[in-house]
Amino acid sequence: MSEDLPRRIGFWGGSAIMVGIIIGSGIFATPPVIAKYMGSPALILGLWVVGGVLSLFGALVYAELATMFPRSGGMYVYLNEGLGSRVAFTFGWTYLLLSKPFAAAAISDILATHINELFNISMSRQMISAVVIVVLTVINVVTVKGSSIMAMVLTSLKVLALAAIVGLGVLLAKGSSTNFSTAPRQLSAWVAIAPVMYGILWTYDGWADVSAISGEVNEPARQLPRILLVGISATILLYVAVNAIYFSLVPIDEMGNLKTVAPLVMERLIGPKGAKVVTAIIVISTLGAGHAAILTGARVTFAQARDGLLFRFLGRVHPQFQTPDVSLWAQAALSMIAIFFWGKFEDLAEGYGFTLWIFHALVAASVLVLRRRRPDVERPYKCWGYPWVPIVFIVICVGMTVAYIANDPKKTLPWLGVLFLGLPAHALWKWRTKSSERNMSP
Repeated sequence: MSEDLPRRIGFWGGSAIMVGIIIGSGIFATPPVIAKYMGSPALILGLWVVGGVLSLFGALVYAELATMFPRSGGMYVYLNEGLGSRVAFTFGWTYLLLSKPFAAAAISDILATHINELFNISMSRQMISAVVIVVLTVINVVTVKGSSIMAMVLTSLKVLALAAIVGLGVLLAKGSSTNFSTAPRQLSAWVAIAPVMYGILWTYDGWADVSAISGEVNEPARQLPRILLVGISATILLYVAVNAIYFSLVPIDEMGNLKTVAPLVMERLIGPKGAKVVTAIIVISTLGAGHAAILTGARVTFAQARDGLLFRFLGRVHPQFQTPDVSLWAQAALSMIAIFFWGKFEDLAEGYGFTLWIFHALVAASVLVLRRRRPDVERPYKCWGYPWVPIVFIVICVGMTVAYIANDPKKTLPWLGVLFLGLPAHALWKWRTKSSERNMSP
């Protein structure tokens, strides 16, 4: 078997996968939630920039590690190199059982809901979600190059759709500058910043997943920093512009009473058909996010199995398609279990969101550890602003974790328990491995 998967993904394909994961349903659903907490459109727009910059800090951290260790597996590889197999195993355990299956299931649930709305049907959301996951998994098993092309097509469509909202808002000039006036809120701005940043950073989440396919990117030392930095920068510009158009057309008090703002914006721009247009946009957006999540998620399980920290069959490379087919199907099976047992997006999202911020902090800590312990390792790209950028990023990750738990401890603590079960599971796995080696020795 080859040491890693073939390098078939270029700059545009990698950028499309990254942006495809970031831009999902959040940009449509998060602005009304933020409007409930904070009444200043100008301050909110500023915080969208801040959220993007903080995500950029994370991208700078990951760029150093991705070019040092350009192998499939992303976060798992960095934690293994920086903090050891116990932490890496715990991450891989959580990622396999919780993070990626629940993420794929949650995205598919949103997609299923909007497919029913778009076509005026009432099919089972679980069945639609399951079919979507199977179809996207087949595509990812059959071809990496085709998956990369599909990511580029879907990402281009969703970016063009959001750009169209901005373009129509500017060209038709139906907005009003008076909508940018500050409205009173019960919470002070300082108190409201925590939940607002929670929503903004959640909407930016997904930028790190491109590191999972580092082993399949052409010229990784040159391409990976460009993919991370260009992808985040483009997303910041798009998010700020879209939110500015939202505010110009919908007063902030009205926005705070909506579930999603884009349908009303499009209705005020192009008439009653606008809601259908936005529904189609959300279908395309979530389809792209689901495809990219499936593509990247299986690479962590694949890398962990290759290192002997999971069952070896999960590290299989398909002899014809050169893809991690077993890991992809294992991820699909776990995603479908999540769909049929948990079902709703809210329950699925709460099951995976906050655990990733714990591991983001540990990845940033790995940069600090590796700079001290392994200073001679070649670093084609060094994190700008070291050590303050990693430190600030760690503080933000810890804050996000605390915010998740404080928001609903009854729902988040059980998932934290799944994470910590990875520690005894690692000890059991090491014991099993040593026992097998002793039995095989002459």
